[in-house]
Amino acid sequence: MADLQEASVTLPSDPASVSAARKYVSNVLAEWGLAADTDVGDTIRLIVSELATNAVQHTRGESPTFTVGIELDREEQLRIGVTDSHPRYPKRLPAAVQQDNGRGLVIIRWLTMECGGRLSVTPTPEGGKTVWIELPWTAPVSGGAATPSAWPSPR
Repeated sequence: MADLQEASVTLPSDPASVSAARKYVSNVLAEWGLAADTDVGDTIRLIVSELATNAVQHTRGESPTFTVGIELDREEQLRIGVTDSHPRYPKRLPAAVQQDNGRGLVIIRWLTMECGGRLSVTPTPEGGKTVWIELPWTAPVSGGAATPSAWPSPR
């Protein structure tokens, strides 16, 4: 088994791409051995949905695409990143009690920490950013094929 497995997909910055990103990540993780009907699988799908939604909504049309990248390092650490070309970093917005949005990053950070992971943001050489989550890997790896990615590592 390779020390590092990688996969990525680039999607248009369109609301319909959120479900495509979620499905892509689910399929890759299933190839790598994570059953779809697990709590951690549900959590990862929710996190990916929030990250992709942020990439679509908060780039204000200035990022025509976003890339979802997945890395599994030595069957121990899972990293998922969403990269867009907008230079503005995400920030926690003050959420009014009855406000319907502005809580995505808080949800992502909380879910990631609940799973024993962390959230980070790194700049891209092109002037955009990647929002990363890192989680401990909890499934045996089955060795599915994956496509190498070209997005920055949070290291």
